Amino acid sequence: MSNAALSVITSDPPEKWQEILADLITDPKELTEILQLDSNQGSDSLLAQSGLDRFSLKVPRPFARRMQPGKWDDPLLRQVWPSQLEEEVDSSLSEDPLQERSFNQAQGLLQKYRGRVLLTAAPHCAVHCRYCFRRHFDYATNTPGKQQWQETLGQIGRDSSISEVILSGGDPLAAGDNYLNWLLTQIDTLRQITTIRIHTRLPVVIPQRITRSLCQTLASLNSKLVIVIHCNHGQEIDSSVQLAMQKLRATGATLMNQSVLLKGINDDAACLVSLSHKLFDMNVLPYYLHLPDRVAGTGHFLVDEQEGLNLITEIRALLPGYLVPRLVREDPGSDSKTRLG
Repeated sequence: MSNAALSVITSDPPEKWQEILADLITDPKELTEILQLDSNQGSDSLLAQSGLDRFSLKVPRPFARRMQPGKWDDPLLRQVWPSQLEEEVDSSLSEDPLQERSFNQAQGLLQKYRGRVLLTAAPHCAVHCRYCFRRHFDYATNTPGKQQWQETLGQIGRDSSISEVILSGGDPLAAGDNYLNWLLTQIDTLRQITTIRIHTRLPVVIPQRITRSLCQTLASLNSKLVIVIHCNHGQEIDSSVQLAMQKLRATGATLMNQSVLLKGINDDAACLVSLSHKLFDMNVLPYYLHLPDRVAGTGHFLVDEQEGLNLITEIRALLPGYLVPRLVREDPGSDSKTRLG
């Protein structure tokens, strides 16, 4: 690790990320009380218990502290609130819209595109985003132990066409430092791997997760490191997130962001322009703006393609090109994401 990194990462935050992860808000009533929300004003009806049993409420307290008290339309709250709208039946939506089951080549391994593979490095997240495209994913059969990982990594090592390994989940940073150090080191020793990419929402929802130990592991890798954070709205960014990004940047990682375009949350040019500026202030490049995947239970978040194109046209007139995210859609079976604008 460089001297610059050491000067930034002098110590871990006083709040331990493991304690925060163990103390998530899981009761909708508690969340409404914390945010002083009037249940008679402006709320979507709460999802029935059967729906919560399938996909529970999970909100980290640091993330909840960035929500505006008294506002049901708060953009952060809307991302996590379990609404009765999730029960609406729409035959155009699917539990597996990206057909990931067909790309699940081994336990914990998906290969959708040539040259790179995705590993589900952890089966859980710190937050349950209600628009999640893997809310129905079969993690029970995709959570390998070390022996199975070694077999999977051996399979990757025998395929010379693979040069990039992507850690996803769940959220890979929901795993502990020791486990991640072991897994990343194993990947880094594969001779043909030139790039390791990590997709994570943890630095945004629990920025305390970016520990000195984790940063030491990341900085020690010989492979190029790309970290893609998931941030949808500028309100998600506060000083603790800025510090987490500073620490990650100090490891030598390239930092990017991908957002999901969500109805009633960030489907507004001014909102997306503000997000791009805030990201770039942290040396994070706004890379992708995804149209929502057509996942069962998420119809109320969907934004149509033409609206997305109109927004990108507006944004392009307001920002330099490097701050305009690529509007994309994922089509199962395609060679890459489909760029729309």
